[in-house]
Amino acid sequence: MEMLHLRYFVAVAEELNFSAAARKLHMAASPLSQRIKDLEHELGQQLFERSTHHVTLTAAGAALLPLARDVLEQVNAIPWRLKEATEPQRSTVFLGMPAGVHPDLRDRVNTLAGRVRERYELKRWPGTTADLVQGVHEGKLALTLARLPVTDPALDQVPVMSERLGAVVPADLFAGRDSVSLAELTEFPYVASPGEITPAYFDQLDHQLNELGIKKRIRLTNTGYGGTSEIISSGEAFSISMLDDKSPMHGYRLDNVIVLPFTDFRPQLDTGLLWRRDRTDGDLRELVEAAKDVFKNPITT
Repeated sequence: MEMLHLRYFVAVAEELNFSAAARKLHMAASPLSQRIKDLEHELGQQLFERSTHHVTLTAAGAALLPLARDVLEQVNAIPWRLKEATEPQRSTVFLGMPAGVHPDLRDRVNTLAGRVRERYELKRWPGTTADLVQGVHEGKLALTLARLPVTDPALDQVPVMSERLGAVVPADLFAGRDSVSLAELTEFPYVASPGEITPAYFDQLDHQLNELGIKKRIRLTNTGYGGTSEIISSGEAFSISMLDDKSPMHGYRLDNVIVLPFTDFRPQLDTGLLWRRDRTDGDLRELVEAAKDVFKNPITT
């Protein structure tokens, strides 16, 4: 008995018509009928009742049909089962996502996930930059987006985005304005979100502002970005955040808060993609290669 005999039998059993089965198999009806007779002879069982106008399964044919289908399914599965057994298994890996990731950068993450889906299931993991960088260092995360600078000698990184920052000010005090200078803000305290959620870059920014004449400070604790917006909305302070309206950070703005570009200062927040250097030639090789390609042209706003 050959596999072709079983394929021919199943085709006739499903069509219950030799001519239709022959067309399905791209062969003539006469040789198909002969192959079925050969199979019946080998099994010692009649598989079909034939008449001028009808073909029906015998009891033996009805019993053989599920067995034949099962055998053919097993044979058809051999290529992919062999591939599954000999090629690396698809693994689940995590990519860290800090707060306020720009939608254009999220699109790149989606592109990466699609690019590597046959080898990796790429899932997102939220957190602060410090926690996400630590997660990559410890091997809990495969990759992470992180607000730069990050100085960990065990990690490699590529720049993926630069976002221009603007002054977050009370709207009623700057009504009708399309920009602002630092000199106009010297009487306002600068308020930053709590250090535990703020990227390290904002420590550098705080120092720059001090050097440029912004001396007053409001230090918040045990609150989030919404707390910063609350202080600004009341007219008591200013802050600095993403200028682009598409940034999710604008979701924290209250009614009496606007973001204006500076005329005499150009701060920007850079974001990088990081991974452990010693995994580049190991389990993350394909993922890192794909990531370098997807993120090779940094986004600027």
